[in-house]
Amino acid sequence: MELASKKSTNTSKTKVHSFWKTAKNQKILYLMSLPFVAWVFVFNYLPVWGGWTMAFQNFRPGNAIWEQEWVGFEHFIALFQDERFFLALRNTLAMSFLGLLFGFTIPPIIFAILLNEVRHSIFKRVTQTVTYLPHFVSWVVVAGIVTKMLSTDGGIVNDLLMGIGIIDEPFQFMAQEKWFWGGIVTVSDIWKEMGWNAIIFLAAIAGLDPQLYEAAKVDGAGRFRQIWHITLPGIRPTILVVLILNIGHLIQIGFEKQMLLGNPLVVDYAEVLELYALNYGIGLGQFSYGTAIGIFNSVVSIFLLFLANGIFKKYSNQSVM
Repeated sequence: MELASKKSTNTSKTKVHSFWKTAKNQKILYLMSLPFVAWVFVFNYLPVWGGWTMAFQNFRPGNAIWEQEWVGFEHFIALFQDERFFLALRNTLAMSFLGLLFGFTIPPIIFAILLNEVRHSIFKRVTQTVTYLPHFVSWVVVAGIVTKMLSTDGGIVNDLLMGIGIIDEPFQFMAQEKWFWGGIVTVSDIWKEMGWNAIIFLAAIAGLDPQLYEAAKVDGAGRFRQIWHITLPGIRPTILVVLILNIGHLIQIGFEKQMLLGNPLVVDYAEVLELYALNYGIGLGQFSYGTAIGIFNSVVSIFLLFLANGIFKKYSNQSVM
């Protein structure tokens, strides 16, 4: 026991000595980085103290921070007693999981693999360009396109379905609560982001050794077996890193598409946590209550990130931290 303790102490001292030795040798680089570290601290970390303090006060604009009324965890208690909060949490998690599964992983991976198998270079470049262009289109424009396409008055989807005899009269897609999570938001998100999300997987595939494919061809492996035994295992680290990072943002999915695609008929399925914070925090002037919602989002996101990273590190030896 004593020997192990001494060994641990010596290892710690060695690491400290190595750090200071490296810092001394690279002192110019450390000095050059100081302004950027100070900028991040002042504009990213320092405001957290003042901002998060609002959640424990009855914040009133115009009063100094030390003049505010301190209420402790009153806003957090009210938050967890509000049924609307749990409804928004349900919607957030449901759309997050659908977006994680179909928006960031499966379709982009499949699309990247299929695009990589295309041998006609001009067709490949044109297809890639066309698919990632929607990423640069505002959600305001996308929501307008989706709403028009699903409209009961001249919408192309209803016209097509009636033309082939599937439905007899226009179907109100935008008024169906059960369609909002998957049929409206997730499908719109796939169309907008699939090409852009596939870029990182295409880059990972491009980095694979071509000799592996040549050896597989010599052994008689077809295209499908090459994908299964070379491409997918080769990009697995990239897939895991992307998955871990997106799990960390599982409940921070924004509110733009839900607000733009939603309407009063589907509000119980469209309201997410950030939209809830906007409506009940800023909208009603309850700034402290809105801050409490933001703190909840941040803490849960950090927990999910560390949890996902720990699980993947344990079972696959892959980590982002």
